[in-house]
Amino acid sequence: MEITIINGEQVRQLLPMRVCIKAMHAAMHATSQDKVDIPPRLGNPLIDGSGYFFLMPGSTTELPFYGTKIIGQHPANPDNGLPAIQGFVALFDRKTGSPVALIDGAEITAIRTAAASGLATQLLANPEAATCGILGTGIQAVTHIEAICCVRDIEEVRIWGRSYEKAKHVAQRCQRPGIKVFATEDIRAAANCDIVNTVTAAIQPILLGEWVTEGAHVNLIGAHNKATREADSQLLAKSTIYCDSLVSLFNESGDILIPLEEGAIEKEQIEGEIGQLIGGEIRGRQTPEQITLYKSLGIISQDLWAAATILEAAREKQIGTVINF
Repeated sequence: MEITIINGEQVRQLLPMRVCIKAMHAAMHATSQDKVDIPPRLGNPLIDGSGYFFLMPGSTTELPFYGTKIIGQHPANPDNGLPAIQGFVALFDRKTGSPVALIDGAEITAIRTAAASGLATQLLANPEAATCGILGTGIQAVTHIEAICCVRDIEEVRIWGRSYEKAKHVAQRCQRPGIKVFATEDIRAAANCDIVNTVTAAIQPILLGEWVTEGAHVNLIGAHNKATREADSQLLAKSTIYCDSLVSLFNESGDILIPLEEGAIEKEQIEGEIGQLIGGEIRGRQTPEQITLYKSLGIISQDLWAAATILEAAREKQIGTVINF
């Protein structure tokens, strides 16, 4: 029995952003067509409160593999030069159950999360959207800039973070020909863009509805449990809402559940899943003035399609370490 081990550097080589956006299109559509079995993810805080441990299994008839993502999330890691998310995706042969691959989970998460936002932006943002706001300074800030620039002709990227120095570092890292990329100390400037992305560890709203202009598209990425959120109720109240998974949305998303409990929004504002939009089951943007909002929770189908794409490319290009097991 042979297992292919693929490290983070190799993941970046084998999964270009445009390729991953295409993979997310297939993953989201299959999910909304009930072609992916997604058990509830297991997530537990560590005994010392320093982080979380997650197990995310899933299977589908659309791929020759099933698998699981096993990761630890340690919020203090970035301060020590390490990714907040550590772990791997394990793939198994769907016919035999033989383990076939272990793939770096931090890089998959970094790329596929942004690629899913890129897909949502491609489907929902105004075609002429030219400015991109980034709230946050971690790896998702970097990958979201790349993803948004893949799907819209962006002219200006404004990056805000609690640390202006970190925002400047992201801006320096993400310079792109023909695009003005810069850090700002004014969060309103980052929020006042055609496309706004929140990629933070905030537990209380940092993005206010009064800052977001007509016609914007918003990607909410950071908060992932019932008690935390990145956007205030005012923003949700004036948005048409989309998600990766309705089950995850109603089980885990404080960004949605808190405004619902407050009575600030109605369920009718939740249009549905991106995969349903791909399948023509729900409506997309209806007017140039409409604010569209995509809430990302992250689902195993995204990891499975990303990992399968990586493994197939690795086999074709003979990249990775193959070991007998």
